[in-house]
Amino acid sequence: MMSDIAALAGVSESTVSRALAGSSLISEKTRQRVVKIAQRHGYAVNPAARSLRRGLSHTIAVMIPLRHAHNQHFSDAFFADMLANLADAVNARGYDLLLHRVSEGEANWVEQPIQSRRADGAIVIGQSLEHKALDQAAVRGVPFVVWGARLPEQHYVSIGTDNFLGGKLATEHLIQRGRKRIAFLGDRRAPEVGERHRGYLKALADSDIRADRKLQLEIPFGADEALRSLSDLVRSGVSLDGVVAASDTIAMSAIRALTESGLKVPADVGVVGFDDVAMASYTLPPLTTIRQEIAPGAVLLVDKLLAILAGEPAQSQQMKPKLVVRAST
Repeated sequence: MMSDIAALAGVSESTVSRALAGSSLISEKTRQRVVKIAQRHGYAVNPAARSLRRGLSHTIAVMIPLRHAHNQHFSDAFFADMLANLADAVNARGYDLLLHRVSEGEANWVEQPIQSRRADGAIVIGQSLEHKALDQAAVRGVPFVVWGARLPEQHYVSIGTDNFLGGKLATEHLIQRGRKRIAFLGDRRAPEVGERHRGYLKALADSDIRADRKLQLEIPFGADEALRSLSDLVRSGVSLDGVVAASDTIAMSAIRALTESGLKVPADVGVVGFDDVAMASYTLPPLTTIRQEIAPGAVLLVDKLLAILAGEPAQSQQMKPKLVVRAST
């Protein structure tokens, strides 16, 4: 029957299969033509039977390695936004989502859900300290994609923001507001944060502002750690008039720490976050931040993974960040 539909539609059987499966690799015009012909001839896809024949689970594993921040929770604002968008993108393509937090010391963790046939492929959110493990898994042919930084000579496909540019934009914005004692808050061991920190340093250097090590705090993404660290910095007497935070969660904690220390945001200290999560515009004051295109990024992650599973070429892609100016600066 599929060969008949292919002949009537003037396409290959593989195109028919992908069109009926809702693959993003097929144009909407072609998909609609194939679906109409299939419906006219009473052909219907049985997803369960198809999955059994191909040995597929029709499930995508979403894996979050947090070796650099073991206290961070899925309730973090960025994860909440990304997971919600991934769930929509995965379900729209007829797949289920399997969520897994990677425990420290897990061997071959990328391929575990695939080898056990719980998932057909994986989306990894963040590189954490796992770049080498991800590279090795890619060389072994494990089907996965990563949300994260684009690193030199990496073997895996990654989708993410130009983090260097984002860090530079955030710092330049504060400098343009007259700030010169600008702190950077974030754990630079994580590749994405490391790139944001590089952008911060470049902006300072371009404006002939000395980078003070005392203002560069190794803070994980957790809100409590950020609150304690910045409160300690203010109490130590180190002067600052600006903050570039590696995430909106850290930035929100920074605003609270500064306020509780008797400093006004932005009159005394301007604060810029990174992500533009849903709640960023509801903080007091509303948060100036660097927007990552989380919703389009989630769609790209799913599409790239499905391309890999279909044996199609897939390339890494960086998206351009955008400065969103609100009242915290």
